[in-house]
Amino acid sequence: MACQNNLVVKQIIDLYDQISKLESLKPSKNVDTLFGQLVSTCLPTDTNIDVTNMSEEVKDMRANLIKLCGEAEGYLEQHFSTILGSLQEDQNPLDHLHIFPYYTNYLKLGKLEFDLLSQHASHVPAKIAFVGSGPMPLTSIVLAKFHLPNTTFHNFDIDSHANTLASSLVSRDPDLSKRMIFHTTDVLNANEGLDQYDVVFLAALVGMDKESKVKAIKHLEKHMAPGAVLMLRSAHALRAFLYPIVDSSDLKGFQLLTIYHPTDDVVNSVVIARKLGGSTMTGVNGTRGCMFMPCNCSKVHAIMNNRGMKKNMIEEFSAIE
Repeated sequence: MACQNNLVVKQIIDLYDQISKLESLKPSKNVDTLFGQLVSTCLPTDTNIDVTNMSEEVKDMRANLIKLCGEAEGYLEQHFSTILGSLQEDQNPLDHLHIFPYYTNYLKLGKLEFDLLSQHASHVPAKIAFVGSGPMPLTSIVLAKFHLPNTTFHNFDIDSHANTLASSLVSRDPDLSKRMIFHTTDVLNANEGLDQYDVVFLAALVGMDKESKVKAIKHLEKHMAPGAVLMLRSAHALRAFLYPIVDSSDLKGFQLLTIYHPTDDVVNSVVIARKLGGSTMTGVNGTRGCMFMPCNCSKVHAIMNNRGMKKNMIEEFSAIE
């Protein structure tokens, strides 16, 4: 197949071969170098490569690579969360988040997601759930610190140790320690309470394959409040070798609002959908929240055009708004 003969795909396969032979995926010079090379190789968006239209052999390799990336990412977050949590008692770990290698990316992603959320919600969310928050819940932290100063964040993770590390990060912050709540549970077992949230985030690594991803989305659709917003992480083009893809067909019971594919070093695409059956003007309890201040989302298309973004990226974004 032509795609398999593509030089970039060959480079990814070669990196996969090296990564799959590592004795450990915990942070080390060799691990960091290989994954750094992998991310750099997968960043270009000026490609017509469709990872869903490859040979079964390459599809299997991609599925295994996504799992390896998820495992390595978990170890990386655990490593830096442990370092930050062990700082002296008089230090706030949140003042030192810049030591995490991808912190700048999370700042960019958080701003992007806040702007897109502002475009599709008429009130400031009172409560947000983040499913798959991990040992370093940077999305919740960034949104709480810089964009949503009055919102409470409920972080769900199946790993109790991850929640212990995450809780330690915010415990010394006088503000976030009051607005960050951690729940140790499999989201598929969370049947009650999901209708409390104005917005639910589903992390990219919750559901590492199509079947489990769809299963998680179906569960959220069943228990979220009508009108609540679901925000998901997806991937596009070569970046789909790093993270699973969320298709519009996966969002049964939701109104698809936006799919946005970044073209900078923010790896994840952002998918926004609304649970069918509710009003966009009220919160999940029928109460009216304070209005979002006007954001710069209306300028997104003009900015993208000025930067010369690929036409198909704009058409995909515009067609589903």
